[in-house]
Amino acid sequence: MKTQVCIIGAGPSGLLLAQLLHRAGIDCVVLEKSSRAHVLGRIRAGVLETGFCDLMRHAGVSDRMDSEGQIHEAIDIAFRGERHRIDLAALTGGRTVMVYGQTELQHDLFRARDAMDGTTITEAGDVALHNIDSAAPFVTYTKDSADFRIDCDFIAGCDGYHGVSRKSIPADKLVSYEKLYPVGWLGVLSETPPVSKELIYSNHERGFSLCSLRSDRISRYYIQVPLDTTLEDWSDERFWEELKRRLPDEVARSLITGPSIEKSIAPLRSFVCDTINVGRLFLAGDAAHIVPPTGAKGLNTAASDIYFLSRGLIDYYKSGQEDGLKSYPAKALARVWKAERFSWWMTLLLHRLPDNDGGFSRRMQEAELEYLFASKAAQTALAENYVGLPFE
Repeated sequence: MKTQVCIIGAGPSGLLLAQLLHRAGIDCVVLEKSSRAHVLGRIRAGVLETGFCDLMRHAGVSDRMDSEGQIHEAIDIAFRGERHRIDLAALTGGRTVMVYGQTELQHDLFRARDAMDGTTITEAGDVALHNIDSAAPFVTYTKDSADFRIDCDFIAGCDGYHGVSRKSIPADKLVSYEKLYPVGWLGVLSETPPVSKELIYSNHERGFSLCSLRSDRISRYYIQVPLDTTLEDWSDERFWEELKRRLPDEVARSLITGPSIEKSIAPLRSFVCDTINVGRLFLAGDAAHIVPPTGAKGLNTAASDIYFLSRGLIDYYKSGQEDGLKSYPAKALARVWKAERFSWWMTLLLHRLPDNDGGFSRRMQEAELEYLFASKAAQTALAENYVGLPFE
């Protein structure tokens, strides 16, 4: 098989790139190691920046997002039993975020891919990248006990943190940075009305919590837990009791509980691979970087990667110009590092981390929160980053 761009990974990054390339007349094949049911069943964040929403519209896959997504003009930060409203729209000249689940995005992108008869190969085993540092890269894989090869001009590695794409870069060329946080998030999805129309981030002496939502009848809640926590440690009843303890009294009294329909624990990590391009291989999304979920940037940094990468590829095939591809690493990473900074800052601001300095870090956190609530300038900086910095 021969194609112009072979995309590794059928998550939102891979399928959004495929959609943008297809609309520009560029042929691509998408390879995914898992089944479609598995990809569609993954529960992920769904807070979308303005830039992400605009990119979905440009890709022609925004109808359901625009009709069912919920516009959020503010967030609340709870501290010492009080809620403090950060008015995103007022602080940023009307910019907002949209709450629309990644699972729904994934459905929309798969439908669009099917509608244009795009080639998407799922359950592809033993995927391997070859000759990435040459003008003739190719990808091999197995399916149904048979071996296959795809010759291409470029490879887009959109296959996540554990995927094969980043691992295909020679070790002597790979430069990466990582910070591991000593806590995780225990998340519960429930078919219950959200406790608030806006997200509530809570800094509490028992640990961080977050009240989020997927729709007006589906809620998503999180609490900070130690890294050695297991799901068996947490019954639904225990989760709800602990969440209520970490919320202001008026919020806890309004909380409607119910059986969990999904429960998971996610560690917190900051990771950046500074080597996102070697030869004809380009990394994007989680294959290149991970942010802690506190700032709601994971899906959005992936979108900005796809914005820059798609423009570079489209320019190459339209005019033969390689400037966009050559500038991809610098442009994408400049925005990624700003998102990493914001997510790191939000994580340190809101979580109760182990005290190794006699309480100094805790007092600094309190001072930072008090300054934030009293300063319009500080709130504006938070709001600008939360709604999303410009792609360019």
